[in-house]
Amino acid sequence: MQDKVQAHYGSTEALAKTIAERLRAAGKEPGGITTADLSSLDEFHIRGRKATLELASRMELGPDSRVLDIGSGLGGPARTLAEVYGCSVTGIDLTPEFCAAAQDMSRWVGLAEKVSFAQGDATALPYPAATFDAAMTIHVAMNIVAKDALYAGAHRALKPGRIFAVYDVLKGDGGEVLFPVPWARDPATSHLATPAQMRDLLQGSGFRILDEADSTEESGAWFREAAARMSASQPPPLSFRTFLGDDFVQMTRNQVRNLTEGRIKTVSYICRS
Repeated sequence: MQDKVQAHYGSTEALAKTIAERLRAAGKEPGGITTADLSSLDEFHIRGRKATLELASRMELGPDSRVLDIGSGLGGPARTLAEVYGCSVTGIDLTPEFCAAAQDMSRWVGLAEKVSFAQGDATALPYPAATFDAAMTIHVAMNIVAKDALYAGAHRALKPGRIFAVYDVLKGDGGEVLFPVPWARDPATSHLATPAQMRDLLQGSGFRILDEADSTEESGAWFREAAARMSASQPPPLSFRTFLGDDFVQMTRNQVRNLTEGRIKTVSYICRS
């Protein structure tokens, strides 16, 4: 299963090189860019940086915080937290190409000393107990069967009484998901929980849920705007298409229907360990 997930996200070799070439084609040099220049690519989740900042505002962060980002992807959320709050962020992701590119991109924007990324399994976190002051996971569990191991590991890695922020795509009651979608090209690697299952999983792992927020309506509008932009003009030099390929056009169309028809939901949870 892990090999299939890695293949879905890691089909582009030398990803950092590809991103650098596209930046140069747009008149921007790596090393002279800001996080805003990367935002259309590296916040690989619905509603992008806005959603990241919503979570971060609830995570009780400060310059001395050490944060764990589970399923860190290309590192956009980690860099956002480091840039805005001055904290240190450790990212772990299953896809080696993402980890390598995330480190390079962090160097380009001057945040390499604040963030680090390692390849690893989100269901078997390699960190000692009570290591982190906060943790987050954004659009990750959709690919994971053993969600109980994911959340139990997050609880163990957190210091007592600290915040775990979760933002994921969940199963709605409007029918089966239409594929392909950004996290899976077919049902084999898609494992969505319902909101009720999420509550049971998080509480069963030892967390106390402080807040649950459904952003499905906003997410539908976000994807409709993305689909309209793709239809009206040339795609931007950097987008999720960079590593998902031309399938991303159909993925976007499907996501509009999945959200509009209630096949999926986007829900966030703020939890205390």
